[in-house]
Order: sequence, then structure tokens, then C-alpha cells
Amino acid sequence: MRRWKMSGVAVLVAWAVTACGGGSGGTGADTSGKGTAGFPLKVADCHGAETTFSSPPRKIVTSNAAALEMLLRLGAGDRVVGTGFPPRKGRLPGSLGEQARKVPVLGKTVIPKEKLLGSGTDLYIDTFASMQNMRGAGDAPTEEEFKAAGIKHIYLASTACASMAKGPQRDLSGVEGDITRLGAVTGTAKRARELVAGMRSKVAAVRKVVDDVPRDKRPGYFFFDFDAGTRQPIAVCSKQVANAVINQAGARNVFDGCDGDFKPVSWEDVVDKDPDWIQLGVRDRGDAAANATAYEEAAAFLKGFPATKGLQAVRDGKFLRIGSEQTTIAGVGNADAVEEIAHTLYPTMFKAAR
Repeated sequence: MRRWKMSGVAVLVAWAVTACGGGSGGTGADTSGKGTAGFPLKVADCHGAETTFSSPPRKIVTSNAAALEMLLRLGAGDRVVGTGFPPRKGRLPGSLGEQARKVPVLGKTVIPKEKLLGSGTDLYIDTFASMQNMRGAGDAPTEEEFKAAGIKHIYLASTACASMAKGPQRDLSGVEGDITRLGAVTGTAKRARELVAGMRSKVAAVRKVVDDVPRDKRPGYFFFDFDAGTRQPIAVCSKQVANAVINQAGARNVFDGCDGDFKPVSWEDVVDKDPDWIQLGVRDRGDAAANATAYEEAAAFLKGFPATKGLQAVRDGKFLRIGSEQTTIAGVGNADAVEEIAHTLYPTMFKAAR
């Protein structure tokens, strides 16, 4: 049995992918849905309940853009028949964006229960199991209803199981595990390995430079989720993907001490943490000019808000303009965020390492 781990700590025995027959030992084969090498395959959820696949699914629905993007990058996008929380225009580059726009939108936010159950899909990939505010007040189908509709139901571990993990996310192994498991399930294991290898290569290059910086000497880092509202800041906590991104980049999430994934905090809490750097978390507007405007609005707020205008990071303009999605949503882009953050915080060290 192959067990995926998150930050060196097993999320639960649940997040295992096991090939029950011969073949590829749980990684599947690149059959593009046309073969059964590596099957039957068992995927267990956060609580240990197993779903068995005898072959790759032919029709897939994703709960949001994170799983959709993974499938597109894996080459399984032609099997996606619907999604919720679709990616904004411009969020995905080039051909990925073109493919994403062709995917039917079953819900601009949470997919209505009846529409999901009647979608004709074989598989539903869920990102929100532990994010109760996303579930739509009891409107999610029960496992019995999924089964009656002939729909297999699996999750992204790095997000759905994050709050249930025993320890924090401090590396990208949870995200890598999600990509690897989806590769196994969809029969695109070779492509999954390539994507994971690319992520690891980028992160390894960063760690080669920053790993010698003692944790207590690393700059304090605050992810300011501007689009979540300015009345009360929302902190990314130790079990959120962003915590892993920040840690791998050689920074110290000032809210690493809060348990869970997200938590409302006060501006007094932010001031007390006195971060050295602040990321202006802005969701992609689908246009470079619109994104630039949003970043400037976020910076202007911090510069003008009485509670934050005196922070040294604000006075010095130590802002990072990196999109929310590649920081807080699981995907290949997490490694790009690690790279961008690290090069911003340690420019001299990276220059010397060339």
C-alpha cells in the first residue's frame, strides 16, 4: 500500500491509493481512459472509506477550479463534463484557458445537488470536504445518493483533509499526492510524474539556497487576502496550502501557530505579528491591467488604514504582488509561488548562487 503524506505526517491511513491487481503498483498507466492497466484501484477518503475503480472514469465533474486545472494539466480535460467555481477568465494560460472555457459550468459556486446528481458523471472530485462554509447548508449529496446515481466521489487531500490532518502543511507533498492520485485514477500516471518532478525541481532549487537560514531568522510573512474583505482579515493557518508555500520559500507565516486552514483574526493581531513582508492576495481578474489596479488598491488600503499604516513593512513597501490562486489553491502553480516569493525575499542569495 502506498501512502501519501502531507508535510511528513500521514494525513490519515485514508489517503492511500492501492492497485489491487498486477500492473503498475498503484500508479496506473497512461491509457487515457482506454485501458485498464493498474486497475482495479482503491482510493480511500479522509475517514478510511474506500472507492474502487475498475477502469479510468469517462465522465468527470469537479467541484472547483483546483481539480479542474489538475485534470487539464494531466491531459484528462476532455473527460470533464462540468465544474463548479469555474476559473476566472485569464486565470489559466494559453490552451489550458481555452480548454477550461469549454467545460460546462454547473454552478458558479457550489454545484446544486440536483444538477450534480443528474449530470451523468462517473466521478465527482471534491475540494471542499473540510470547508464547511463552501458546502451550501446541507445541499451536498450524501454518499448514498452518490452511489444511487452511479457517481464515485473522491477528494483532494491537500484541501479537503487539511483541517483533519494531525500536523501542519509545511511542504507540497499533499499537493503532489493529489496530482499523483488523480494521475492513477485517470490513467495519466506518466504525466502526473512529470508534473510532480517539475514542481520538485523548482522547490529543490529554492531550498538549496534558503534551507540554511535558521527558522528564527526567516522573515515574517503575512498573506493579506484582500478579496476576502478588509473589515476583518482572514489568516492562512498552519494546515492551509499557503503555509506550505510560504515555508518552502524560506519565510515564516506569522499565523503558522493557528490551527486549521483559515481563521478570522483582528487587525490588532496582524499589527502584533509585525510581518516583514506582506503578500497582497488578489484573485485573478482575467486582465493584467485589472490585476495591477487591484494590487494597488490593496496596497493603498494598508497604507491608509490607521491600524496598518505604521507597520514597517507597509512604510517600506515590502509587498509581494502574487495571485491568491497559486498560493492558496492546490496545484502546479504552488511551486511557482514558492520560487517567486523566495527570489523576492532573498535576491542577494540567489544572485550569489548563480
